[in-house]
Amino acid sequence: MLEMTREEFEELVSQALDRIPPELTRLMDNVAVFVEDEPPATDPDLLGLYEGTPLTERGEWYAGVLPDRISIYMGPTLRMVAAEEGDRELVVEEVEVTVVHEIAHHFGMDDERLHALGYG
Repeated sequence: MLEMTREEFEELVSQALDRIPPELTRLMDNVAVFVEDEPPATDPDLLGLYEGTPLTERGEWYAGVLPDRISIYMGPTLRMVAAEEGDRELVVEEVEVTVVHEIAHHFGMDDERLHALGYG
């Protein structure tokens, strides 16, 4: 497997978040991003996961709730890149695609649309 420390991976996630245009990050509301080592056992190849209520589905009832959660998974990302004989640059690309994919879910975009845009 490709070697990378947790701190290095977290920095890649942070850099990917920094590349999101400010006009979009200003619209993000009540969402937290986490780096996790592994996804749930039911989906061991999952690179990222959005859990929450997309902005497009929030109404007047939306108040006093816990933040939405975006998880980016280090283990499957590194294993996938290693299987493709990739390097650190491919990890950077995959992290960025995963971060954008999960943030897009926060904005209400579904997987079909994301795949069509190249963020599958």
